[in-house]
Amino acid sequence: MALTPREVTVTTADGPMPALLWHPDPQVPRPGLVVMQEIFGLSDYVLERCAALADLGYAVLAPQFYWRQGGEVVRDDDPGFLERAMGLVQQTDWDAAVADGIAAAEHLDETEGITEVGLVGFCWGGGLAFNVAAELEGGSTPSGLVSYYGSALPQLIDLAPEVTCPSLHHFGTADAYIPLDQVERIRAAVTDGGARDDVELNLYEGAGHAFDNPHPLFHHSQASEEAWERTEDWLLRHLPVPL
Repeated sequence: MALTPREVTVTTADGPMPALLWHPDPQVPRPGLVVMQEIFGLSDYVLERCAALADLGYAVLAPQFYWRQGGEVVRDDDPGFLERAMGLVQQTDWDAAVADGIAAAEHLDETEGITEVGLVGFCWGGGLAFNVAAELEGGSTPSGLVSYYGSALPQLIDLAPEVTCPSLHHFGTADAYIPLDQVERIRAAVTDGGARDDVELNLYEGAGHAFDNPHPLFHHSQASEEAWERTEDWLLRHLPVPL
């Protein structure tokens, strides 16, 4: 039976941020994951990925990063959905979102039964998770980071030395937003020129941006399947869950 998430709030500098929490059993110590949304908000797709991670045995926290805009979710069957989503993300202050992400990670770290915290982000959230990983300090430093085609990564590569946790990155070779030359710049930065063996970057031939999103405009089935299998395997190795 699929686990039902419960509504929680995360304390931020600007007020309470709504979030959803999947917590299989608080009495059994386990890692937690903060999942950071695409530009469409906490869509059905993102919630399905959260539920799949919870099914693996993780506690999963999904913050509503558009809470200042009323928590809007852009449905992909709405006319002009892509333009609406772009408008929402343009209204979202990046630094405030990073601060919210830090607050979410600290909230999960302080939740009963959580032994360590990892970050998972998709598209806009993939870059946000990278930035949050660079700024988390002390006991809240993440144990791992998974970034799907982080759209802000080309502008964030100077933060790479601050992201000290193991990380996994997914990019498509046909990504119109992040061309291959930029992906290779990202690879050089996050792997410290190949010196880091705890950072993995995978390319998926013919896949475009947002290839894991099931909408026909974005989806690449083979890349999505391979990337998710790698994500599950990588997480279970770096943040093992109780048997």
